[in-house]
Amino acid sequence: MTTIAVLGNGRVGGNLATALTRAGHEVTAVGRTPGAASYAARTAQIIINATPGVGSLDRLTALREELRGKILVDVSNATLDGPDGLPGDLIHPGSSLAEQLQEALPDTRVVKTLNTMLFPVMTAPATLTQAPTAFLSGDDPQAKQAVRELLIGLGWHEEWITDLGGIRTARATEAAILFVPHVIRSSGFTPFAISVAR
Repeated sequence: MTTIAVLGNGRVGGNLATALTRAGHEVTAVGRTPGAASYAARTAQIIINATPGVGSLDRLTALREELRGKILVDVSNATLDGPDGLPGDLIHPGSSLAEQLQEALPDTRVVKTLNTMLFPVMTAPATLTQAPTAFLSGDDPQAKQAVRELLIGLGWHEEWITDLGGIRTARATEAAILFVPHVIRSSGFTPFAISVAR
């Protein structure tokens, strides 16, 4: 059992919190209540960033001391809103939210994952008609292994998880968000994920 704080209690955060609790972890989901994020981050072993990417960097930088030595799992994508409310342009072109977080939080081990799919797939990957891929990006091998184990507990098969390397590789998976609005406009909100077919 791992003590986990999920920052963000919207669709993504709520879905993850419910599934991780079901998997046997001690989970606290935190919204915008003053002080709640600070307390949760201080007491958890792993913190999941499920806050809207546009404000994640400022919100998490404010928790620098609480996040010291912790694993921060970043599942957010930092984009501007498009005209129809779907994701638009990247906020960190040529970089990524995960890289920005790692630079701002040098004593925190940032791992990027689960950001290349619609949120229902994060906790129910086997519901798709073909195997999806969950990517891992991060500089700390032990942190990535801990996140890999969380994913397996959520139903991800070992062979569906691909370690891309260091945190710099997150700019590739974050750029995949640019596909999402076009797929949704074409096919609706039916759950989907990026998959590497071999």
